[in-house]
Amino acid sequence: MKDGQKSLTRLLLGILLLSLPFSSKAQSYPNKTVRVLVGIAPGGGTDTIARLLMQKLTNSYGISFLIDNRPSAGGNIATELVARAPKDGYTLLFVSPTFAVNPSLWKNIRYDPVKDFSPVIQVASFQYVLTTNTSLPVSNIKDLTTVARIRRLSYGSTGNGSANHLAGELFKNMAGIDLTHIPYKGSAPALNALLSGEIQLMFSSSGGVMPHVSSGRIRAIAVTGLQRSSLVPGIPTISESGLTGFDVTGWYGLLAPAGVPTRTIESLNSYSNRYLPELKDAYGTLGTDIAGGTSSEFAIMIKRELGKWSKVVKLSQASLE
Repeated sequence: MKDGQKSLTRLLLGILLLSLPFSSKAQSYPNKTVRVLVGIAPGGGTDTIARLLMQKLTNSYGISFLIDNRPSAGGNIATELVARAPKDGYTLLFVSPTFAVNPSLWKNIRYDPVKDFSPVIQVASFQYVLTTNTSLPVSNIKDLTTVARIRRLSYGSTGNGSANHLAGELFKNMAGIDLTHIPYKGSAPALNALLSGEIQLMFSSSGGVMPHVSSGRIRAIAVTGLQRSSLVPGIPTISESGLTGFDVTGWYGLLAPAGVPTRTIESLNSYSNRYLPELKDAYGTLGTDIAGGTSSEFAIMIKRELGKWSKVVKLSQASLE
């Protein structure tokens, strides 16, 4: 072998050897099952949204991303477990707006929603639909507020401190009306109460109520985001209907414990962003839009939501032990 060829061979071999540690490190996560805690029972919207994405990550990495449901204390048990989990990326948390509500709602939170977590990605977003029983003679926000000043109306929610409860409290405050809040143990009994006329209105997820709107059993008055929903574009927003600035936009996201290596966060974010577009139709049937974006964007959004819901909880005077 000529000297030039030998030199080239040694150079290529050196480059290969130098690249091996980096390559090995890049592929080291994940090398065992990743546990993803969800603070609600199996079968609900949050659980389904989480499972759809975790299946994509399982297929992509070739390692199981296993959902672990911990439905207790409004999701706080799951949240605290992840906050105290090893900082290796093998225990993650799938969250909904309750993550931003709970620190203001519960008296004895044993975690810091900012300091104890590393945001990975905002997975999806959704709007609530303000729906009314058809016996109520209203078709828009102006009609509704007018009637509410004449007679006492009640609205239902999926429980004290739930996002649709606090959406009602924000609506009351901005509209200058009084409504009676009636909490139910979940979306199904709350929806049944609306259908039967036990309550007059409710802030509902579009996926659960739009079939009943289409059949004429309940009426959709407005949606809760600043912009109209792409899923139900024909329904106006509360903001454009007279309560300027009203905004209750739900969301789902993925968090890791604070201190998880940046490389791991970036990998999870990258794979999630890559495969979320494939879930657009599946999420759409659940009344949800895909989101995506960077982990830093998600971190900014969480801080904004924490501040917003702190004010609403204070207005509602809601509190849980």
